[in-house]
Amino acid sequence: MKSIPKGDRPREKLGRLGADGLGDNELLAIILGCGSSKADALSLANQVLDTVGGLRGLTRARGSDLRRVKGVGQVRAAQVVAAVELGRRTLAVGALDRPRLNNPPALAAYLLPLYGTRAVEHFGIVMLDTKHRMIRTAVLSVGSLDTTVVHPREVFREAAAACAAAIVLFHNHPSGDPTPSRDDLSLTARLMEAGAVMGIAVVDHVILAESRYFSLAEAGGLPSHDLVSPQGKIERL
Repeated sequence: MKSIPKGDRPREKLGRLGADGLGDNELLAIILGCGSSKADALSLANQVLDTVGGLRGLTRARGSDLRRVKGVGQVRAAQVVAAVELGRRTLAVGALDRPRLNNPPALAAYLLPLYGTRAVEHFGIVMLDTKHRMIRTAVLSVGSLDTTVVHPREVFREAAAACAAAIVLFHNHPSGDPTPSRDDLSLTARLMEAGAVMGIAVVDHVILAESRYFSLAEAGGLPSHDLVSPQGKIERL
């Protein structure tokens, strides 16, 4: 970093230009804090971005991925993972205001920033009150690159404890393709049957992939209840 004029170093540029004036590598260098014995913070940031595949790869990277870069230990890896997660959470619109999630685009807008770029499958539920305002979300299973395992009792134990009137199932496809699999459709059918017994409606199953989603309710794969797109047809972000 000594070779860079003082006014052009990431921290100084941040104070002078604001965060918008910095490149991805410069922002990452600030999070890393300092370099190693063989590389300054900016060089280390460049190595991290090259290793994980750029900024998009950073959103999917785990601590173990980051530690593959020489000079990035457990502490620095944890700092980066925490910073990415904070950024992800700030994109979840209305998280503090109990948003009314009564259509698939609204659900996708809430869920995609949180789960769309996860490196392994996360399966969860959004719990809704009688007006389809969000009570809370819960991740019930974290699996491998292409599968998760979840049991109906886990789903409805969580929903009943929250006094939910309805739930939306969601999970992500790390492959980047949100098209539902046969297993996705089978699981949805099982959970809808269980929900009918429990008196808790399963109103949608939203599959997330990168910046796209697939809603079974939108596609006509579920009884639609009042969960329909504004145009009444299938949409994808």
